[in-house]
Amino acid sequence: MSPEKPTERRLVPQLELDKPIYTLGVASEMLDAHPRTLMVYEQLEMVKPQRTAKLQAIQKLTRKHGVNLAGARYILSLLKELYEHNIDPPPRFRDVDVSLLRV
Repeated sequence: MSPEKPTERRLVPQLELDKPIYTLGVASEMLDAHPRTLMVYEQLEMVKPQRTAKLQAIQKLTRKHGVNLAGARYILSLLKELYEHNIDPPPRFRDVDVSLLRV
C-alpha cells in the first residue's frame, strides 16, 4: 500500500453548503442540552460532528503543536503560501494538510 499524498487526503466528507452549520452552543440550545453533554456524547462516539478542514488544521496546531489561536492562523497562512508555490512545508508541520483550506 502506498502512502497517501497530501492532496489525496480527505479530512472530512464534503459539508453540504445548502444545510445549516451549527456551533456547539447553538446545537445544545436547540436540543435543550448542556454543551458539555454533547461533548461527552462525542467522546463516547455517540455523535460525530463534522468539522471543516480549517478547524481541523487549527485544532491540530493548537493541541499537537502547542501554539495559540493567533499563532495557528499565522502558521496556516504561511503553510498555504508554501502549498500554493509547491514548496514542501517544514518537517514539523507536514501533518497539517492545507490543500483544502481557503485561508
